[in-house]
Order: sequence, then structure tokens, then C-alpha cells
Amino acid sequence: MYTKNELMFPHYVIPHLREARGPSWQKLVNHVLSLPETHEETLAFMLTMIRLNGCLPCETDSYRAMRGCAMCSLQTLRRFKGSDDELLAMYREALDQVRAYLGASQQVPATYPVTVAQMV
Repeated sequence: MYTKNELMFPHYVIPHLREARGPSWQKLVNHVLSLPETHEETLAFMLTMIRLNGCLPCETDSYRAMRGCAMCSLQTLRRFKGSDDELLAMYREALDQVRAYLGASQQVPATYPVTVAQMV
């Protein structure tokens, strides 16, 4: 019954959101889709949607979760009362935060006990 439940906004939903808003939103979605899934701009888009959708408190047995992430995201975007410019501002803020996080995480001291190679 819950085979496609996600914990947070999944990457595969992004193409479904292209037509949910106006031209500037469509341009952003097209741009993000041209990037790898792990690119900082893609991560920022996903973070924006996680915040907008309220993914963190979502429960697997909630109505939203049972409908799926794509339907939840489309409904959220359609109900959003702000402009596309406001959505883009939310995205830019998330992008700044992702970049700040990635910059901070890359400054791990060389003496840190665990390397990525050891984790794999």
C-alpha cells in the first residue's frame, strides 16, 4: 500500500511541477532538470519544496502521503498565494544555505578520523 512513500521531496517529482506556475517557475524547473541530482542548485530546489510542502512532519499514513509527493507538491504550488518571484526568492535563499552548508562541510580538518573512502 505504501510502496512509493518518500520521507522528503524526491527528485523524480521535479518534472511534474513544470506547468504548475508561470514562465519564470518553468524556466527554473527546466534549469534544475538539466543538472545532476546532486548539484547544489538541484538540492536547493528540493529544499525549497521540502519547506513549502511541509515534508518534515508528514506521516506515512496521512492523506498527503497516501496521495503521493507529486500530487502533494502540485497542490501546494497551486495553493501558494505568493507570486513566482516569491517562490524564486525562496529558492535563492535555499541555494545560499546549501552553498553555505557545503562550504562549511568541506572545511573538515585533515585530522578528522573518518574519510569517505573508509565509509564506503
